[in-house]
Amino acid sequence: MMDLKTKRRTITDNGDGGDDLVLANLIANGDEVGPLVRLAFETGRPQGLLHQLSYVVKKKEAEIEELCKTHYEDFILAVDELRGVLVDAEELKGELQSDNFKLQQVGSTLLVKLEELLESYSVKKNLTEAIKMSKKCMEVLEVCVKCNSHISQGQFYLALKYVNLLEKSYLQDIPVDSLKMVIKKRIPIIKSHIEKKVCNQVNEWMVHIRSSAKTIGQTAIGRTATVRQRDMEMLEQQRRAEEQNVSGVGDLAYTLDVEDIEEDSNFKFDLSPLYRAYHIHDHLGIRERFREYYYTNRLLQLNSDLELSMAQPFVESYQTYFAQIAGFFIVEDRVLRTTGGLLTADQVDTMWETAVTKMTSVLEEKFSLMDSATHLLLVKDYVVLFGSTLRQCGREIGTLLDMLDSNHDKYHLLLLEECRKQFVDGLDNDSYEQLVIKKETDYESSVLSFNLQTSDIMPSFPYAAPFSSMVPDACRIVRSFIKGSVDYLSDCTHTNLFDVVRNYLDKFLIDVLNGTLLNTINSGKISVPHAMQIAANIAVLERACDFFLRHAAQLCGIPFQSVERLQATLTSKLVLKTTREAAYIAVQSLVDSKIDEFMSLSERVNWTSEETNQNGNGYMNEAINYLEYVLSTAQQILSMDAMYKVGVGAFEHISNSIVAAFSSDGVKRFNANAVMNIENDLQIIENFAEEKFYSLGLGEIYAEASFKSCLIEAQQLINLLLSSQPENFMNPDVREKSYYALDYKKVAAICDKFKDSPDRIFGSLSSKNAKQSARKKSLDVLKKRLKDFN
Repeated sequence: MMDLKTKRRTITDNGDGGDDLVLANLIANGDEVGPLVRLAFETGRPQGLLHQLSYVVKKKEAEIEELCKTHYEDFILAVDELRGVLVDAEELKGELQSDNFKLQQVGSTLLVKLEELLESYSVKKNLTEAIKMSKKCMEVLEVCVKCNSHISQGQFYLALKYVNLLEKSYLQDIPVDSLKMVIKKRIPIIKSHIEKKVCNQVNEWMVHIRSSAKTIGQTAIGRTATVRQRDMEMLEQQRRAEEQNVSGVGDLAYTLDVEDIEEDSNFKFDLSPLYRAYHIHDHLGIRERFREYYYTNRLLQLNSDLELSMAQPFVESYQTYFAQIAGFFIVEDRVLRTTGGLLTADQVDTMWETAVTKMTSVLEEKFSLMDSATHLLLVKDYVVLFGSTLRQCGREIGTLLDMLDSNHDKYHLLLLEECRKQFVDGLDNDSYEQLVIKKETDYESSVLSFNLQTSDIMPSFPYAAPFSSMVPDACRIVRSFIKGSVDYLSDCTHTNLFDVVRNYLDKFLIDVLNGTLLNTINSGKISVPHAMQIAANIAVLERACDFFLRHAAQLCGIPFQSVERLQATLTSKLVLKTTREAAYIAVQSLVDSKIDEFMSLSERVNWTSEETNQNGNGYMNEAINYLEYVLSTAQQILSMDAMYKVGVGAFEHISNSIVAAFSSDGVKRFNANAVMNIENDLQIIENFAEEKFYSLGLGEIYAEASFKSCLIEAQQLINLLLSSQPENFMNPDVREKSYYALDYKKVAAICDKFKDSPDRIFGSLSSKNAKQSARKKSLDVLKKRLKDFN
């Protein structure tokens, strides 16, 4: 009831009982009143809030008062108990103070110990940390020491590995800042030092490898030459075996000898410094810079090597020049294949193109100045070996071969001139006598080696060959020309080597061999034996043309059977035949000239002789002696056919000389005695001609045209002049039978000069006057009829 009254009073006192109730409830519930206070001030109603708070205070005081009244007795009991507890607490406090004093007295020593222990623990902790830091620093310093040791020993790759280890694994964990800063500053310096040292090593290596390039190139080119020589020998053996099989000699077993070529120490070269430098720059992260550095410096070295030294002639320095370049590209090929990207194929190709351009320019200039085929061939051969060596490294050598091929005409011109000089010298030194061979070895070298033998039977020695020393000398010159031509052309780009060689061989045989012989023949400075020997030599050289062709085919690697099937021939063979005919003409001309000296009948014959000479005139004996010499010489030197031609020509010329003497302007008239004297001379020469014809063994071969028949014109003229009925000359049947060799005009001119005196000729032979008169009348009739005919 009291609570209800109180509540009613409270509500009545408070004008705003609703709000008070709300505030009371909030406080009773322990809620925050702060928002309400802030709201009251914000809304401008703080007085109401104060009233509410006052109400709440009063209400709480009433509740406390009510509560105290309710629990008063319990409170008094509690206070009493609290006082008792207070007494106990005082006692306990005293005891505690006493115990505390005692404890402090006892623990002071322990406290000192504790402080010492704590200090020890602190020192231990610091020492442990210091040891740990020291160990870390020791590890770092050990790495630094190892790095310095490798640097001092030049082991820069290992040193760089330790630098990278410091930088990546240790640098961030170094506990000492000063050491950390020192190492951090030294790392770039060490890297720079390593880079500098490595570059110096690379520079030293490049200097060394450049000085070694010549030896490397010479060794490689020497190997290529050895392999080429072995291949050529193998091909030659195979060719011989094939020819023997074709000729039916029998089956042969082939064996392939494989020769192991030991590694030449000169061909070994060390790329380790380059490998190390490349890997070190790769670890330094500047690989591209090193690649560019290496390529630039090697290109500078190449350009320097490509510059030809003027200190010595090119023919003395070309091997060194090309060996140096070969060594350079052998090294670069190894670098390209083994360094894993230091060089690119394009860079090597660029360097090769630079080298080819410069080498081509140098060769073109030097070739244009060369005047020796031997020098040109030596340079060409070495360039081919150089190209073959570098072709094994993947280099393209077509440009070089094209340049060499473009100079083959110049080479052959020089070769022609050199061989021409050799041949002219040999011809000048030739004795124009048959070569006497005393030994079998000489026979093989001078005859068999050129297939000049006329029989497969070995002759007895000493052996007189049908040619002079000029022939084997010429064959040797031709053989050397063929070899020189094949040697130059074999490595060029000709599709048909044999045809090109054959054309040059033809040119040599025609322009040099044949041309020189023809000039000698036409020089007018040779004698009859010399001209005969030249003709005989040319006949042998004609046969040798087949050997020359076979030899050219052999050197070109073509079986001669293939050449025979293609019916390949040399035009020079026909040209030599023509020159041989010219030699025969020269022989005949020389013989005729000499005969003319003997047969100057207009001066050496008494054309109005009063008596006859049964023994002949002296000129005829001189002519016969000379013919004996000529035919004997021809028998030794010339073939039967050529000897026959010489004899026929000589006797025909004597016949023509006799006829020409009768018709010459130097003979104004002649009588019968002169005719009979010439008849005696003619009889002597006829007897000699007949005897020589058969003694020379020509009777069986040329039975239908003997030497005597060559005198038929002179004989028929004498017969006509001494005929009893010379007018029968106009009878076609008689003329066809007895005077077919005579010409009308010549007979007419000669008959006009035939003026004989019967008194002087026949003297007192009056019984013959009638006969003489009849012959004279017949001769007059002939003269008249010839005059009418002409």
